[in-house]
Amino acid sequence: MQDNEMVKEVKDGYEQDLKKALDHLISEYQVIRAGRANPHILDKVFVDYYGVPTPVNQMANISVPEARMIMISVWDQSQVKEISKAILASDIGVTPSDDGKIIRLVFPALTEERRKEIVKQVKKLSEETKIAMRNARRDCLDLYKQMKKDNELSEDEFATLETEVQKIQDKYISLCDKESLDKEKEVMEI
Repeated sequence: MQDNEMVKEVKDGYEQDLKKALDHLISEYQVIRAGRANPHILDKVFVDYYGVPTPVNQMANISVPEARMIMISVWDQSQVKEISKAILASDIGVTPSDDGKIIRLVFPALTEERRKEIVKQVKKLSEETKIAMRNARRDCLDLYKQMKKDNELSEDEFATLETEVQKIQDKYISLCDKESLDKEKEVMEI
């Protein structure tokens, strides 16, 4: 292989793309409500704090005192109502209650029907991730094909790289499947 550095660069870029896709899936799964309180559900809730959109976790202590309750202790008491409004507007499926100092989010037990809907959502996210991974593989192989066409790779070298790319793909697809199964089990747990 003449341009070993280029081959390594393409493979590293491909593996980074797969890792990003998997990390994105994991972060999306953290936000999905599975019947128990998870502080990550507030990760995408922003409050207009003196003109700056600020995440709730930068404005308060967030704790989980019980399996189905999140308690938000706001540092700036004047923002309690604003945070409550932002949580209501965020459509996370829970109505906040506050006593002027602390906001409580009590999660109702999930119905069987709702659990099945969430599992569908989990599977859909998993499939979207796998599509992103397959697209990354296609892009990587296209670059290798171009290198072969430009006589930078021999037929044998290309075949070897194609096999390596598939092995990497299989590894990340199985990691994706594992995350998906774990989340499905968590959702279906009563």
